[in-house]
Amino acid sequence: MKKIFSWAPAALAVATLMAGCQKSTPAENQTTEPVVQTYTIEQFMNTTSITGSDFAPDNSKILYSSNQTGVYNAFEVPVTGGEPRQLTNSTDNSVYVTSYFPKDERILYSSDKGGDEITHLYMRNPDGTVKDLTPEPKAKASFAGWSHDQNSFFFLSNKRDPKFFDLYEMDVQTLQPKLVMKNEQGFEVAAISRDKKYIGLVKSINTNSSDMYLYNTATKQLKKLTDHKEDIKYYPETFTPDNKQLYFLTDEGGEFQELKSYDLASGKTANVEKADWDIMYTYFSRDGKYRVTAINNDARTEVKVYDTATGNQVQLPEVPAGDITGVNFSDDENLMAFYVNSPTSSSNLYVHNFRGSNTTKLTNTMNPKINSDDLVKAEVIRYKSYDGLEIPALLMKPKNASENNKVPAVLWIHGGPGGQTRLNYSPLMQYLVNHGYAVLAVNNRGSSGYGKTFFAADDQKHGDVDLKDCVEAKKYLASTDYIDKDKIGIMGGSYGGYMVLAGLAFTPEEFAVGVNLFGVANWLRTLQSIPPYWESFREALYKEMGNPETDSAALYNKSPLFFADQIKKPLMVLQGANDPRVLKVESDEIVAAVKKNNVPVEYVVFDDEGHGFVKKENQIEGYSAILTFLDTYLKGKPATAGSSSSN
Repeated sequence: MKKIFSWAPAALAVATLMAGCQKSTPAENQTTEPVVQTYTIEQFMNTTSITGSDFAPDNSKILYSSNQTGVYNAFEVPVTGGEPRQLTNSTDNSVYVTSYFPKDERILYSSDKGGDEITHLYMRNPDGTVKDLTPEPKAKASFAGWSHDQNSFFFLSNKRDPKFFDLYEMDVQTLQPKLVMKNEQGFEVAAISRDKKYIGLVKSINTNSSDMYLYNTATKQLKKLTDHKEDIKYYPETFTPDNKQLYFLTDEGGEFQELKSYDLASGKTANVEKADWDIMYTYFSRDGKYRVTAINNDARTEVKVYDTATGNQVQLPEVPAGDITGVNFSDDENLMAFYVNSPTSSSNLYVHNFRGSNTTKLTNTMNPKINSDDLVKAEVIRYKSYDGLEIPALLMKPKNASENNKVPAVLWIHGGPGGQTRLNYSPLMQYLVNHGYAVLAVNNRGSSGYGKTFFAADDQKHGDVDLKDCVEAKKYLASTDYIDKDKIGIMGGSYGGYMVLAGLAFTPEEFAVGVNLFGVANWLRTLQSIPPYWESFREALYKEMGNPETDSAALYNKSPLFFADQIKKPLMVLQGANDPRVLKVESDEIVAAVKKNNVPVEYVVFDDEGHGFVKKENQIEGYSAILTFLDTYLKGKPATAGSSSSN
């Protein structure tokens, strides 16, 4: 990590981060405030993040990725429980597992270089040696599925043309790729039939609309399956195990995505599944005994598993409160791996045995020295915005916040712009709340998960209507009896970082401070410099945000860089030097511009990160710097150094 500079008027000194672990003290006029232990960032980051799962060919163990070493590496753990075994030993670039090879214990994983997003696919042999299967240095490759006969796998690569991803098939013995489909029109490969005959494709029209196609690998014929003038999304999900139908998601019937089928022989469509919220995805187990569906239920993931023979729902195992995600079946369909996550507990991996009806917890990712009673649950709230539109948000309130102990607060604005903050565990949010800050994660208009009208409500109005939603969120917090209305800041990453800059520049008196993590400062440059492999949805992005050629005036007017002289409140910026989406120059320029205003500016750059920080040491440095900044310029009470505590 390299810190570029920390600048502030001489009268303001940067606070020393509280390093100790100590009991909070009640306000002088209170004797009943709950006693909450405060924890260091090292203690919060001693929680392990894990992702992915795949059963070994003999079903004896499960493969997953874990960052317990500081960066993500591949691990495996017995299905009966026990000590995990580390398989890769990367110290710099994260390893994200795909799976074991279906008939042996080679593993397939992806990795990039320092967050540059140029991912390659790698094979690790049982003896620990590694081979780059997609060695083209400037080409990006991603896994697209195993063939049903398990003799090959599919992957996407833009080695032929940096703008488009062609589909390849690689034999597991020869490890030689062959071209399956040349992609010259900007399609996204979404589904491949088990007989390899059909490929389901999607093409973006704009961020609210897409078309669906069917490609025949034998005849090389391309068939368009959708015809519509209004904005409707279509997305192929999976082919049925008998290769007769294509299951797809669409919002053509209303506000939310539902699941339908397309019959390959007759061309007829039929309803399959509908919910009161968006269906996020669906897929089958290997031989089709089970089908899994996930629903975006008010920022929660609701998973349903169906017995395909009867259509009945399968009773899910009894597990601690939280969302079940990442459901994965063994090839013989007797075992089911899954994750459980909640706002107060990081994801843990479980395995359920259908034959014995027993469930085993395989990981313990939370730091045992953090008492879960000291953590805070997130509450879904809604407030009215300036025009009466109801805005959903997730509220995390310090346990000792009260009318007699008002606390400072920060808004958290997600990325996207069409993202969504969900009810998952966030060590950064818990860390801030644990140190006395309320956090309100705003799912402003334009967020996904709340219907297509809500999703499209910010198109071409970014930095305006969505920012007004954030201002109203601040007013909501100020109206409560436990928030100090003069100490409300704004924080966010990526598009959320842009909203931080927009808030400080366009509404300079609203927010007391801003923390911008790799946010856009100049839309003209960002939209002109997007990576070439974004070509398939370049036009969709332009239609939502604006075209830098034809909409230059509007993009100029929503770019905080050109209005940086209006920023009068303290600003912190964090940036990855290798970020291919929001270039480092964006942050360099906004920092230099705001510095001229004689206001505090803190700038932290990580030389080995991209768009988001994945290395634990960088997260620790960045998150602790955020707290120091907030303690100094928002809370206004610099922390005092304390004795270190064990992790």
